[in-house]
Amino acid sequence: MTEQSPAGKKQFIVLFDGVCNLCSSSVQFILKRDHKDQFLFGSLQGNYGQGVLSKYGMPPNEFNSFMLLEGERLYTKSSGALRMLRHLGGAWRLLYAFIIVPKFIRDAVYNFIAQNRYRWFGKKEECWLPKPEWKKKFLD
Repeated sequence: MTEQSPAGKKQFIVLFDGVCNLCSSSVQFILKRDHKDQFLFGSLQGNYGQGVLSKYGMPPNEFNSFMLLEGERLYTKSSGALRMLRHLGGAWRLLYAFIIVPKFIRDAVYNFIAQNRYRWFGKKEECWLPKPEWKKKFLD
């Protein structure tokens, strides 16, 4: 499930909950700052996302994790988010320093936010649709 750009450079795949307002905002955040054109996106509810969940033995209704696919390696929750920031570059990569915090602590904070995201940020009835100029960045 590795994706390559037309120029042959490696691209990272972000999988997200397509009906979550926080998740959609996070995708828009990445799109606006992806100056190296290295991120592709897929909703966890879509065909591509469901295929990744199946391949990695995860429940098909597991939508509470940010996921980053780097080649054949899948990073979830805080690890996925921090690795994405590292690849995003600029000052954002400095936040990768939080990787030194033990995973069980990082993921506890992540899980708390994930469990409350619909209540705090809302939920859409349908998946968010990207701007026309961003459509090529979405896998399904």
